[in-house]
Amino acid sequence: MTIKRLPLPLLLKLGKIITVKIDRPLGSQHPEHGFRYPINYGYVPNHPAPDGDYLDAYVLGVEKPVQTFTGKCIAIIHRTDDNDDKLVLAPPRTHFTADEILAAVKFQEQHFQSMLVMASES
Repeated sequence: MTIKRLPLPLLLKLGKIITVKIDRPLGSQHPEHGFRYPINYGYVPNHPAPDGDYLDAYVLGVEKPVQTFTGKCIAIIHRTDDNDDKLVLAPPRTHFTADEILAAVKFQEQHFQSMLVMASES
């Protein structure tokens, strides 16, 4: 089995403040698969991803539906069997453990092989 490498430009997003457009707000229903989003989910405008869409992002620590979000990139979900890595954003100065991140994104990531790459604490 070959594991694809995490691209350097994506790795450089760790720890950075990033703004995302939320196209699937908390509580909304997925248009094809019918599940409800337990967290806000969106994309980084003008940042194409290898799958042809924009780079996707999960937003943790925001307990209401939002249209946009600016926060710190605390992790990357690196899919090893798909070409659709995801950023994980949270409000600055909030902390999530690896287990908390994985639990929050399980609703979607359970269908893929992936690894979690986290920003170092500094």
